[in-house]
Amino acid sequence: MASIDAARRGQVLKASSAHRVIIDTTVMPKAVAHPTDSQLPERSRQHLVKAASEHDLSLRQNYNRTAPKLAAQIGRYAHARQFKRMHRAVRTLRTRVGRIHREIQRQLHKLPEQAGAKVQELLQRTGRILSQRKQDKNKLYALHAPEVECIAKGKARTPYEFGVKVSVATTFKEGLVVGMRSMPGNPYDGHTLAQALEQVGIVTGSHTMPGTVIVDKGYRGVEIQGVRILRWGQRRGMTRTLRAMIKRRSAIEPAIGHMKMDGWLGRNRLKGVLGDALHAVMCGAGHNLRLILAALRLYCARFRLLLAVVLARLVEHLRSSQPMAL
Repeated sequence: MASIDAARRGQVLKASSAHRVIIDTTVMPKAVAHPTDSQLPERSRQHLVKAASEHDLSLRQNYNRTAPKLAAQIGRYAHARQFKRMHRAVRTLRTRVGRIHREIQRQLHKLPEQAGAKVQELLQRTGRILSQRKQDKNKLYALHAPEVECIAKGKARTPYEFGVKVSVATTFKEGLVVGMRSMPGNPYDGHTLAQALEQVGIVTGSHTMPGTVIVDKGYRGVEIQGVRILRWGQRRGMTRTLRAMIKRRSAIEPAIGHMKMDGWLGRNRLKGVLGDALHAVMCGAGHNLRLILAALRLYCARFRLLLAVVLARLVEHLRSSQPMAL
C-alpha cells in the first residue's frame, strides 16, 4: 500500500485507475536444485549422515565415498540414454539411503525430545523421497522446502517450473502493480480471481472490487457479481472500445518479465509458505518503485530541457536588445 500511496503523491497513479485492472498468473520459482532421481536421494543421505554425526548415532556405513560417485554415474547413464543401467544405479542408491534411514530410525529413542522431533521430521521427508514414484501426486521436490510444487508451463524452454503460482494484478493504463498474491496448491486460474480482486480493493484503499477486469482464456467459466470480466478471445457483445481494451491485456506480460529479470520474482529464497507470500508482495512493491523512479527521471529530463530552452531564448533576447558598438 505504501508504494501505491507514493505513486498517487507523485501523480503517477490516478484515483480512477483502480476501477480497471488486468490480472494474470505466473510461477514464482523457488531457490531449489532441479529434483532429479539421483539428486534427491543423495541430498537426503548427506543430511541423514550429518544428523547422525551431530547426535553421536553410530552407522555401519555412511557411503560418503561411493554414493556421490554413484549419483554422478546416474547422470552419465542418462546422458548416454542407457536407461537400464541408470534405473539399476538409482535402485542401488535408494537401497543405500534406505539402510541409513532405517539405522537412524532404530536409534531414535536415544535422542532427547527436541532433537528427536527434528530428526523425525528429516526421516519423514526422506521416507517420502524414497517411496515416491514417477506417477505419484503431491511429491516432495526439495528436502528443505516441502511447499515446492511442480507447475507445467507448456513451453519448450521451460516445460516445468518448481515453485508456487502467483496472481498478478496491474492497472489498465499505468501498469502499476495493485495486487500480488501467492496461490499455494496450484489452483485453477479462474478460482483465484475473486481473491485477487479482493486484494486489489484492500491495497488501493477502495475496499471494493474493480468494476472491470481483463483476463486471458485461463479464467473461463468464472463470473463475479458486480464485476465485468473481459476475456481474451470472446466474441459476443464486442464493440471497438471493448476490443481495444482486451488487446491491452498483453501489457501485463512485460511487467511480469521485468519483475523476474529486474526484480527477484524469478528466484525466491525465503522459506515456507509465509516466505512465498512475503516475497510476492515485495516483488510487486519493487516494481512500483522502479516505475515511480522512471517517471521522476522523465519529469527531471523534461524540466532540464524546458530550462535549457528558456535560457537559450533569454540569451538570444539579451543579445538582440544590446546596442551595437561603433
